[in-house]
Formats: sequence, structure tokens, C-alpha cells
Amino acid sequence: MPYAIDLFCGAGGMSEGLIQAGFHILFSSDISEDVRKTYVNRHEQLGLTQGYNTFFHRGDIREFNGDYIWHCIRELRIFTHEGVELPDRIDAIFGGPPCQGFSRAGRRRQDDPRNLLFREYLRVINQIQPRYVIMENVEGFNDTRFYGFEGVTGLQYDDGMIAPDILINEFRLLGYNVLQPQVLDASDYGVPQRRRRAIFIAYLDGEVAPQYPQPIVTDETRVTVQQAIGDLIRDRNTRLQINNELTQYQLESRAGRTPDVNGHPIANNGEHLNIEISRHLPLVVERFSLFQEGEDGNAVRRRIIAEGIDLLGKPHLLEDCSKKLNMDREQVRQLFINREITDEMLDKLLTKKSIRKRLCRQSPSLTVVTLPDDYISPFENRIFSVREMARLQSFDDSFKFLSKRTTGGSRRKLEVPQYTQVGNAVPPLMAKAIALEIRRAIMREE
Repeated sequence: MPYAIDLFCGAGGMSEGLIQAGFHILFSSDISEDVRKTYVNRHEQLGLTQGYNTFFHRGDIREFNGDYIWHCIRELRIFTHEGVELPDRIDAIFGGPPCQGFSRAGRRRQDDPRNLLFREYLRVINQIQPRYVIMENVEGFNDTRFYGFEGVTGLQYDDGMIAPDILINEFRLLGYNVLQPQVLDASDYGVPQRRRRAIFIAYLDGEVAPQYPQPIVTDETRVTVQQAIGDLIRDRNTRLQINNELTQYQLESRAGRTPDVNGHPIANNGEHLNIEISRHLPLVVERFSLFQEGEDGNAVRRRIIAEGIDLLGKPHLLEDCSKKLNMDREQVRQLFINREITDEMLDKLLTKKSIRKRLCRQSPSLTVVTLPDDYISPFENRIFSVREMARLQSFDDSFKFLSKRTTGGSRRKLEVPQYTQVGNAVPPLMAKAIALEIRRAIMREE
């Protein structure tokens, strides 16, 4: 069994894929205590016990090195007491340095300290010298430019050089060959979600060159939102009408894809984890009902301007608009029906948040994000549960997310709640596809 290290592991999406592909994770690390709870709990469930056959380190990657990692591995009881032979090298290191600094969504800062964490990743790689290296990041990494960047070997790079060119040169200086970086879409690998990520694969001189995984689905066979989570619809009548038979994806999610140390997948056994839903006010439910599948806030506004809308069946919205506009309810209703609509009226009706979107049931999901109120269920007038978001990421139903369900305000800088753990994760099935290619290269060498 090949041995791996997972850095910046988060809740464990990459690790799930590695285990499904047949890797044994000896060491993993993340800085968050909330993440530690989820990650360690899941690995104990799989028979990966802290200090016995795996080690999780909670801390900043800038504060540990390769010697520390090897010390933790050497002290595992499977090597010190169980007679398992200690490996003389690590087969692969996987990692996704935090990507917020590279993201195309929102403001990008050249001086964001998170932008330099991939240098720390390279430092540890240089110290460990694994046979294969995989780095995952957002698409925005590919056009990020750095200024005043000094590499692991001390090389000073020209200002404005793009991150991939720096990364490729750094790998080469460290003795690695690098595959041409690619952007992969998670939906190509059975994940019910359009999620594009930049993937970098490097391998030591003398090792067999791996390949990027080929898509395993076509446009006609991609897993849709309905196929992924139709069985999680709350209203029984709606669920029976839309999802009267479990799909293959739903069956696999319930039965479990990730095996324990004995090779047995962990099923949810009828236990429903992370299924709590937000209790929306009637006003919010009515506002969600304005969205048709595939529409965001701007599309709803355009449709109402073009077609008008009758708010008679939405008493809470009608009352709220009436109060805020200081008009009679019937007057407000007629203005919307007759398309005599101002921007102020639409702001009162919809709020100014335009990013919210209702997903389409017959397509893969948009990229799962860390804020739960960005998406509306196509089946019910509510946001998704943590479990539904996890399904869209391809996590097994037996995978339990711990800590707070969500948080807000300044707490977001300190806490990593369940929704954020899900949104930040690498989809396990995508990670599995990549890891299988690395394992094939390792097996060809052996």
C-alpha cells in the first residue's frame, strides 16, 4: 500500500479520495481546531487512530518541518510495536494551500499572506522528497502574479511573474519533473458539481511519469442535483413525486465509498447526519419562491420588470413592501402587476443581494461555496442543509461534520463551521481520480 501525506487537509475531502484510491495516510495537518475535530473523528471511524497508524498535526505549516513529520511517522505504534516496516520514503504528498488569496471571486490582494503558503508547501516537499507531489488550487492561481518572491532555494524571481511559472521552476530546482498544469472539472469524475480547479503534478527524476485522469462521464451522464440529493427532499409528497426510487449515486452515498482499514465501506446505517435546515421566516420563504430554477437575483429582477408579478399569494412580501414603500397593499400589488416598477420597489421585494441563485435540478450544481444562503434548493423554498452540500461534494453520508453548523461576522476569521468545511473541501471523487493515476504510476515502477 502506498504511503501519503496530506497537508492543508481541511475536513478531509482529499484524504477521502486518497483512501478510496488505496493510499495509507501517515501524516496530515491543518491549522483549524474545528477541522481537527471533524478530520480525526472521521479517521477514527475508518480505523485510522491517532498515534497508532496515522498522525494529525494541528498547526501552522510555517512552524514545522520535514524532520518533525518524519519523527511523527517513526513514532507510530504500527512501526514501533506492530512490526510493520518503516518506509524509507513517502510515495506522495497531496495538498491545497488556502486559496482565498488567489480567488477570482472578490478582491484579490498581492500582499495576502495566504498567497505565500504554497512556498511553505514547497519547503516541506524539499525536506521530505516524496516520489510524487500534487497541488490543488482555484483557477485564479493560474493568473496570479507575485512581486518580490524568493523561492525555496533562494532564487529571486522577477516582479510580475505568474504563479504557475514560478511553481514549475521551483519544482525543477528541487529535482522534480512537472506535468503541464491542467484545470480539471469535478463533474467529469462523477461529482454532481461544476467545480474547476487548477491541478499541478510533479514527480522526482527517475520515477514513472503519471497522467492526469481522463473524464469518466459524458455531458449526458453527468450526475445532476436531482440524482444527487432528490432523496433528501423534506416534504414527503414532493420527494415521492420527484425521487420515488433511489439513484445509483444516492445508493453509493448511503452505502459508503471510503473503506475502513479492513477494506469495508462505512455505511450510514440509517443514521441521518448534518441534516438540520434553517428555519426561514415566512417572508424569506416567499422571497425564495420568486426564484425560478437557474435564476439569480438579477435574472429575477429582469423577469419581473418584463412580465410583472402578482403578489396576491405572497401576503408577507406584500405587507413588507407596503410598509417600506409607505403605500397601500393593493396599490403596491397593482404597480407590480402593471409593471410600473422602480428599482426601489425591487430592492424592497428582493433585497439588493443578487448573487443568490436557485439551482437547476437537471444539471450538476454550481461550485459549492462556504456561505449556505447563496443557493436555493430547486425543490423547496429553502437553502441547503450541510448534508445536501456534502452530497454535492461527493462525501459519503457516514461522514460527520463537527463544530458549529454556521457562523457569521468577525467569527468567520476564527471559526471553520460545517458549511465552510464542506465548501473548502476537495471533492473526494475528484481526489480519488487524481490519486488513482498516481498509484498507477507507482505500481508501474514497482
